[in-house]
Amino acid sequence: MSRPQDIVERALGYSVADGCVVIVAETTEANLRWAGNGLTTNGQMASRSVTVISTMTRGESAAIGVVTRTLGDVQALQELVRASESAARDADPADDYAPLVEDYPHDDDWEADSATTGVEIFSSFAPALGEAFDRSRERSELQYGYAEHQLTSYFIGTSTGLRRRFDQRDGRVQLNAKSDDLTRSAWAGVHTEDFSDVDIAALVDGLHTRLEWARNRIDLPAGRYETILPPTAVADLMTYAYWKASARDAEEGRNVFSKAGGTRIGDQLSDLPLTIRSDPAAPGLTCPPFEIVVASDGALESVFDNGAPIAATDWIADGRLAELVRTRSWAAKTGGQPTAFAGNLIIDAGGTADLDSMIATTARGLLVTSLFYIREVDPQSLLLTGLTRDGVYLVEDGKVVGAVNNFRFNESPIDMLSRAMEAGRSVPALSREWGDYFSRTAMPPLRIRDFNMSTVSAAS
Repeated sequence: MSRPQDIVERALGYSVADGCVVIVAETTEANLRWAGNGLTTNGQMASRSVTVISTMTRGESAAIGVVTRTLGDVQALQELVRASESAARDADPADDYAPLVEDYPHDDDWEADSATTGVEIFSSFAPALGEAFDRSRERSELQYGYAEHQLTSYFIGTSTGLRRRFDQRDGRVQLNAKSDDLTRSAWAGVHTEDFSDVDIAALVDGLHTRLEWARNRIDLPAGRYETILPPTAVADLMTYAYWKASARDAEEGRNVFSKAGGTRIGDQLSDLPLTIRSDPAAPGLTCPPFEIVVASDGALESVFDNGAPIAATDWIADGRLAELVRTRSWAAKTGGQPTAFAGNLIIDAGGTADLDSMIATTARGLLVTSLFYIREVDPQSLLLTGLTRDGVYLVEDGKVVGAVNNFRFNESPIDMLSRAMEAGRSVPALSREWGDYFSRTAMPPLRIRDFNMSTVSAAS
């Protein structure tokens, strides 16, 4: 039972449910961690999880039972299948019911072995990190952070005959630089698929620049400021907006994309020609081209949709809302077309400016380099609150003149789009707040009019 393909076939063979989906996820991971300009730990690990989804017909609908476990032998697999069936028998009919996805043509290599990663992924990154430590010591600065690479091979089989697989590669680097007296701090993070595109020297040099900016401290009151958000901070806000882009919630009047009599599809959300899209084949941000769902979220994802293909989709086109996420069940109920939630998010803004050039054209405003502790306040407007952290800077006459105090902000990312004055060039970006859950984004820096810094924060 060692091959994931064999587990899928055995579990489907054990099933006596009316329908069955089996998902095997084989994961290998490698990581490095450092503090005070020195490596502290490194390691690698491997794991396997098996999810069995059983469906039991209930008239025109079906009940489901979903159980996920880590398994070691055939008996445990049989017990897992029985547990899933028992859960389905005890469940009420599912509100997101749709027939299981039938087999369709694709070019997956089902029989290929699982892909793996290990510490060798850091073969060029680790020496460059050591050199960066040396430069930081010379500058009387300290580097803290981690790098990790995860590779998960997914295998999905269904009682309808569908077999699909995908190898998901994900890597992250997060850095926190501090002055040696710990009074100044700056953060940076990047996503990568294989670490070949991570320029650790450039990251550390960028953090050094921010620490130098922070030598001059300026106190500012709460208020509305013209604000430049770098790609990572844009990812913090727009990822959350994507998580709330449910057609069902909009059509039932429960989210920011609702309006009287329907949804805001077709409405102009930004005067800038922004296109916000998802594409499983996007270079450097590849994600599964089919749905892999181990727990239903009635608004965005359904376990009944496992294996359904995911197409490239424009959610906002030229500043206008073009589409919302729609499960197969909700599409069938409303006469719409299914539009699957994808594992990446990209903003194409058409701009060419980078962060430095946007700073150079700012008469007076704030540069906010990272956000954290973001929470939803009002779903109808998608009002979010959160805190700035590790670097808010005042820009005057095209230059950063110093670091200012932290703030609590209150902003809706959708309303924010209507006040976007300028968008720069999109680059791969890692959300600081949500990067553990949704790491594959490409965002531009944005200049926002009247960004609401609601109160001064004592957070350091």
